[in-house]
Amino acid sequence: MTAHLDGEVRDGRHHMQVRVYYEDTDFSGIVYHANYLRFMERGRTNHLRLMGAEQQALFEQPATEDAGFAFVVRSMHLDFLKPARMDDVLDVVTWPIAVKGASIMLAQEVRRGEDVLVKAEVRVAFISGGRAQPIPKSIRTLMKADLIS
Repeated sequence: MTAHLDGEVRDGRHHMQVRVYYEDTDFSGIVYHANYLRFMERGRTNHLRLMGAEQQALFEQPATEDAGFAFVVRSMHLDFLKPARMDDVLDVVTWPIAVKGASIMLAQEVRRGEDVLVKAEVRVAFISGGRAQPIPKSIRTLMKADLIS
């Protein structure tokens, strides 16, 4: 059942559905802008989980190549195009654009059906001991394989 909760990868893109609840909206009944960040964070986390790179497991690993790494958002560019409302079912779509030394650039969209509501470009850095570190080979391989799909 977890795979359904985590979404699925289709054609090199991770898709995860989110239902909009009352708590996600503001006084006007539309999704409060900051809540899109939460939806997209869940999408990135579940994308990595389905690719085989669970964040908690990487952070807790003993002394190996992947030891003690964490993912942090380095930068994010957002375009809010259309509003979502209570009870909408949204599709949070995530895919890698580039994999570089210590960071991955991801594209994300929040969609309702065919409508793109929010677009984002997110640069995620890999850190260990509070400093940027080269992306572990296992994750670079996973993400580059996803780029090729």
